[in-house]
Amino acid sequence: MPRSHLTVLRSSTARNPSLPVFKVPQLDQASGRVESWTPISYQQFWDDVEFYARHWTRTFTRDGVPPKSVVGLWIGGFTYADALHIYGISRAGYIPQLFSLRLPNPVVIYELLQKADAKALVYDQSYDHVLSDCFVPRHLSTPLTISESTNEPLPDISQISPEEIAFIFHTSGSTSGSPKLVPCSFSWIDSAIEKSNQISRPLNPGRQDVTVWMGSMCHIGQTFMLLGSLQHGSCTIQFTAQSFPSTELIDMIHHAGLNRLNQFASFLGNHIKAARMDPKLLTLLAGLDDILYSGLPLPREDEEWAYKNGLKVRNLFGSTECGAILLSVGASARNPGLLRALDGFTYRFVSTAPAASASGHQSTARLMELVIPAESPDCPHPSLRQADGDFHTGDLFQEVSPGLYVSRGRDDDWIKSENSLRCDTKAIEDNALAMCGNLIAQCVVVGSGRPSPVMFIEPRSDVDPEKVKKEVIRKTRHFHSRRYLHERISHTDMIVVVAPQSLPRTATKGNIRRKAVEDAYKAQIDQIFARVR
Repeated sequence: MPRSHLTVLRSSTARNPSLPVFKVPQLDQASGRVESWTPISYQQFWDDVEFYARHWTRTFTRDGVPPKSVVGLWIGGFTYADALHIYGISRAGYIPQLFSLRLPNPVVIYELLQKADAKALVYDQSYDHVLSDCFVPRHLSTPLTISESTNEPLPDISQISPEEIAFIFHTSGSTSGSPKLVPCSFSWIDSAIEKSNQISRPLNPGRQDVTVWMGSMCHIGQTFMLLGSLQHGSCTIQFTAQSFPSTELIDMIHHAGLNRLNQFASFLGNHIKAARMDPKLLTLLAGLDDILYSGLPLPREDEEWAYKNGLKVRNLFGSTECGAILLSVGASARNPGLLRALDGFTYRFVSTAPAASASGHQSTARLMELVIPAESPDCPHPSLRQADGDFHTGDLFQEVSPGLYVSRGRDDDWIKSENSLRCDTKAIEDNALAMCGNLIAQCVVVGSGRPSPVMFIEPRSDVDPEKVKKEVIRKTRHFHSRRYLHERISHTDMIVVVAPQSLPRTATKGNIRRKAVEDAYKAQIDQIFARVR
C-alpha cells in the first residue's frame, strides 16, 4: 500500500505526540507585530484533523455528496485552519481540489470545478459576495469550534489504491485563459514522501528541526515541504506574510527556534540584501543549519556572496506537476550550485538544438531538456503527459560533469513571478497585439521574479503614450480578468511605452530579446514596483 500524507501524520503523532508540529503567531492588536508563537502539538493536530473530518462528513452527507467525491477548496492556504480544512476533508475520504486566492475569478473557478466533476465548494469568506450562483453546495472555510460532539465514522486511511486520486492541484499559470488540472494519485504522493524525506532529513538527530511555511498549501511547494517536516517530526512556523521581513525572521530564530529556512528565491534574496548591511543578521543566517530556496534561481552575485559568507544554501528545482526533481550539491562541495537528481530517481536529459545566445549567435553548449519517463514514480498524471507517454518539462540544462547539471532556463515563453508561480508572456503579448494592433507595432512582456508582469510597447506611430496605455488596459481587460493575479496587467503603471525600434533585438532575425529588455530597463522596473507596493 502506498503511504499518504495522513499515514505519515498518524505515524509521527504516535512517535511524537507532544512535540509541536506548528507554531502560529499571536499578534499585538495595536501594532500588528508578533507578540509570541503558540505551539500546536502533533496530537492536537491529529485530533483537530479528525474533528474537522467528522464535521465535513456530516456536512457533505447532508448535502448528498458521496464519499470519494471531489471537493473544491478556494482558500488562502497559509494558516493552521486552512491546513485543517485540507487535511480534514481528505481524512473524511474526499478529494480536495485546491484553488489559491490568487485566482479570484469565480467563472474560472466554476469551470475548473466542472472539469474535475466537483460536488461541493469550501471557500474563503472574502469571496462570499461573488458566489451567489454557485452550482454546487458551498460552505465557508472559517475555523471550527471544537466543542460539538461528533460520531461520524471515518474511512480506514490505510485502505487506498495507488491509482486513486488524493489531491487535485492546478498549474500555477494559465493556458487558454485557465489553469490546467494537476491530479495527484496516492502513488504520486508516495513518491513525494520519498523525495521530501531526503530534502528534510534532520541534520542534528538530537533536536527537533524548526522551519517556516514556504507558501500556500493550495500549491505543491508547501504541500511537499510539509510532507518532509511531518515524517521527521519537525515543526513549521506560520509566518504573518509570505514576504515576511527580516525582523520577523530574526524573531523566528530567537523566539520560535527556527534552524532551517525554506523560501522562494525572491524572498530569500530580500534577507540576503538586508544581511549585506546588517552583520548581526548575517551571523544569524550563517548559524542556520540549512537554507533551502526554490522556484527561481538566486542572482549569481547573491548566491556567491552567500557561499562566501558561510550560508548553507541549497537550491531545490521542481514543478507543480512533478514536485521536487533536482537538488544542488550544497555548500560543502567544490561547485555547490550544481544540480543532481534525488536519490532513487532517474530522469532523462534529451538533447536539443544548440541555443542562441543573447547576442544572437549560436551557442555550442549542448542543451538538454529534462524529461520524466512514464516509469518514474513521480511522473505526473497521464492527462499531463505527451504523446510518447513521458512528461516533457520544457526545462533546459547543461551537463557539466556526469550527473551534475546547470539550469539554462526554458524552451518557451513562460516566466516565473516573485512567488515562483508561472506566467505565459507570449499569450499576453499575442492578446495585446490582436486587440490593439492599430496602436502597437511590437511589445514584450517581462517580469521574472517580480510580483506581476510589465509590458514594454513600441507604438506604430507618434501617439500619446498615456492614450496607448489606457487603450491597451481597456481592450485587454476581459483577457486578464480570467488569469491569476500574478499574471495580470490591469493598470497603466504596468505598461511602458518606448520609442519605435528601441528595444534590444537579436542580430539575425530581429526578435526582441526578453532577458535583454529585463536587464536594460531594470532600474525603471524597480521604480514601477517601488511605487505600487
